[in-house]
Amino acid sequence: MMARDSYAVEVEGVAKRFGPITALDKVTLRIPRGEVFGLLGPNGAGKTTLIRSLVGLVAPEAGTVTVLGQRMPQLDVLARVGYMTQQAALYPDLSAEENVRFFGAISGRVDGVREALELVDLWDRRTSVVATLSGGMRTRCSLACALVHKPELLLLDEPTVGVDPQLRIQLWDRFRQMAAAGTAILISSHVMDEAERCDRLGLIRFGRLLAEGTVGELKAKAGVERLEDAFLKLSEVSES
Repeated sequence: MMARDSYAVEVEGVAKRFGPITALDKVTLRIPRGEVFGLLGPNGAGKTTLIRSLVGLVAPEAGTVTVLGQRMPQLDVLARVGYMTQQAALYPDLSAEENVRFFGAISGRVDGVREALELVDLWDRRTSVVATLSGGMRTRCSLACALVHKPELLLLDEPTVGVDPQLRIQLWDRFRQMAAAGTAILISSHVMDEAERCDRLGLIRFGRLLAEGTVGELKAKAGVERLEDAFLKLSEVSES
């Protein structure tokens, strides 16, 4: 059994409702350091709510959330976490570089500004005001803000939406390098080919974690050849 300090994320029985809607239904999940974990499910499945609970933006009604060994919410943990929201959280009147530098300063580290901007192919546009950037460029700038302080845990809510295929490959290469260095990465997605790049996956629907494992394990469990079919089959089993 893996030692507890080897886990970057530990979620135990977390539940959350918004009025009549069950966003999270007793979710239990562990993500080791150095792993790329994919949270796969359709829009409205609970992916974003789960990620927001990890950084203390959503207070669970039941269960516990532990991040980097500390029960959340815990303000000092956030300096060790990189979080990219689904909607770009940027200051539109600042330049791309100013945004990245600002978010790095919050975490006490600004030495990686150029590296982060080069990674997302925005160094040549570093002086451009964010309001003038395209949607895809804003997504890339938001990712740079999440990476600049070299976090121990990286939370990415559909990070490659609007990113061209060549840059997506470069980003995944970087994610792999970070994981090899010990960073835990949680990526939410509803795109199957991207999900298959993860070390392990959690299939989530209606706030319930249906199954988790490697792509091969999930396909074998469902008795199918494609990940998409595995998701549909395991959803049916869960509902029966």
